Amino acid sequence: MQAIGIDIGTTSICGVLVEDGKLVRSKTVNYNAFIPTANDWEKIQDAEKIISLALSVLDQLKTTNTAVIGVTGQMHGIVYTDKDGVSVSPLYTWQDGRGNLPYKNTTYAGYLGSYSGYGTVTDFYNRVNGLVPKTAVSFCTIHDYLVMRLCGLKTPFIHSSDACSFGLYDLEKNEFTFDYNGKVTADYAIAGCHNGIPVSVAIGDNQASVFSTLIDENDLLVNAGTGSQVSIVSNAPVVAEGVETRPYFGGKYLLVGAVLCGGRAYSMLKDFYAGILRKVNKDVTDAEIYQIMAETLNDGVESLTVDTRFAGTRAHPEIKGSITGVDTVNFTPSALTRGVIKGMAEELYSVYKQMGVKKSGLVGSGNGIRKNALFKNALEQKFGAKMKIPAHNEEASFGSALFALIAVGAYKDEKQARASISYQ
Repeated sequence: MQAIGIDIGTTSICGVLVEDGKLVRSKTVNYNAFIPTANDWEKIQDAEKIISLALSVLDQLKTTNTAVIGVTGQMHGIVYTDKDGVSVSPLYTWQDGRGNLPYKNTTYAGYLGSYSGYGTVTDFYNRVNGLVPKTAVSFCTIHDYLVMRLCGLKTPFIHSSDACSFGLYDLEKNEFTFDYNGKVTADYAIAGCHNGIPVSVAIGDNQASVFSTLIDENDLLVNAGTGSQVSIVSNAPVVAEGVETRPYFGGKYLLVGAVLCGGRAYSMLKDFYAGILRKVNKDVTDAEIYQIMAETLNDGVESLTVDTRFAGTRAHPEIKGSITGVDTVNFTPSALTRGVIKGMAEELYSVYKQMGVKKSGLVGSGNGIRKNALFKNALEQKFGAKMKIPAHNEEASFGSALFALIAVGAYKDEKQARASISYQ
């Protein structure tokens, strides 16, 4: 049976066509939908541009044998919709910083006991400052909105994996702690049909990525992209600083330690070197700079100690990164590069330790790992395990397709769906 999975990321849209659990075809479109504003903290995108691109990707993958469509995407962010189910605002992304602005001796996020970029915090700021569109009656994620458009829904029908990402959500009751204008489900549910093809409710990209990568739920997943995460499946919620408990599938929970800078730390270092190298050769490419970084790693000196929390943490956005242990010998590009790589691995390992749940195996996903063997090796050393990497690259979109196949009855349960996953 054929299924399509669509993943709406922050800077790209990826679609996959899956048949009998195997990747048949994929399509990725890179885009920049950010809307320039006068506020450095404001990170908003053109929602309709994103939807138009997603529909185009879907049309390019759809065949006469397509039996179901699954959808996932960037969590936490929101778009407002009106009584007809049409967007009336930009997409306020997960990167939006309005929640960290001052409010009543704390911040908007602090006042709600939540984090900036989370939908309820964004909505709270907008309500206080009169920014909610007058015709808005609800809000949802961008991928929930795609499902609304595909199925002609007037109000959001969202999965708990997305709902919880807004904040102010009761995990045990699987419902919001406020009056939300929309339907929430924790099940493998079909939201409606698009041209006769069933469409499942959209799911969070974190859950989708885990679902398509962990054959064995005794393993842990490290995903590295712009941001990075450690995710493990648990039978019970965990309360610990830096650890979120999110809804998963089959009545289980997902423990997540999110690293805000993640793979971006290595990209920042590349940009630092680029500022120097392009003074000499303006035509040097990013790929060539990354290659130079890799070739100069073994100068024989001890690496510097680098704290890569350059974007702070969700709980402590004021935290800054640092470089320490500098002396007259180790102040070299090689030592700095190795220090950043080790710092990235150390930050992820530290959030894993906070979870207090031991896992035996290690799985990696995301371009930050697939395209950086040095980082992969550093993670293997830190976690003390050989890393397994899925054979398919498009983890989130693949996961949404597997979810949709269960929703439509092609797989009887999670175990049968996971059996279709393979590693390199």
